[in-house]
Amino acid sequence: MDTFYLEIRNVHIAAVSLSGLLFLVRALASNVFNARWPMAAPIRYLSYTIDTILLTAALMLMTIVKQFPFVDAWLTAKVLLLAAYIVLGSYALKRARTRAAKLAFTSAAIVVFLFIVSIARTHNALGFISLLQAGA
Repeated sequence: MDTFYLEIRNVHIAAVSLSGLLFLVRALASNVFNARWPMAAPIRYLSYTIDTILLTAALMLMTIVKQFPFVDAWLTAKVLLLAAYIVLGSYALKRARTRAAKLAFTSAAIVVFLFIVSIARTHNALGFISLLQAGA
């Protein structure tokens, strides 16, 4: 499986990008333009499919590099923030009652998503903050 590391990593990165983009498009269409299609079954199933591919690639990468959540701090941070992102996204798309609350949850979810990406890029639980500290 090590021989496929780069391919799996590329699939993982593509799935992260697609997942984040799909969430952003769905949230904006639903919360800003009052569109109904973001909650339609085909779109939801597309989201589930992308996220399943993302999780599968993540588990494969974890096995290849032999780094694990609750052992390696940066992966622990990613997993905990992923849980927060899922909850925020759920409120952004359907659970929040007002448009203002949905937009606030959307914004918070996007910030958490970007922080997860910064952790992945730096392999540091502090993400981009670690880069600011290094420069100080």
